[in-house]
Amino acid sequence: MAEAEFTATGVGIARRLRSLTRAGRVRISGGRLELLTSLGSEIDSAPVGAVRTSRPWLGPDGRVRADLNGTRYLLALGDHDPLPGEPGPPAAHRFIEAVREATGRGG
Repeated sequence: MAEAEFTATGVGIARRLRSLTRAGRVRISGGRLELLTSLGSEIDSAPVGAVRTSRPWLGPDGRVRADLNGTRYLLALGDHDPLPGEPGPPAAHRFIEAVREATGRGG
């Protein structure tokens, strides 16, 4: 399994219709995907191989569905990468690629 490192800040994280944080963090490290609040408290985590990601059919760009431990989360990442030196989360497609690379399914 390939080892991928990925960190995104300023990510909105919701479960069902409830927003858990509007400025959370998503991190892939050590073969695990972690969803964290802005203060670093863990919302949920799972081995990357058990995580499923997809883009919702409807809704704005920059949204990703992530299934961890049987719970579906909606992540609000960026619809484009921020300019160099500018704050903001990376594009949603970069997150999906990072998950695929970490599981060895990417290309």
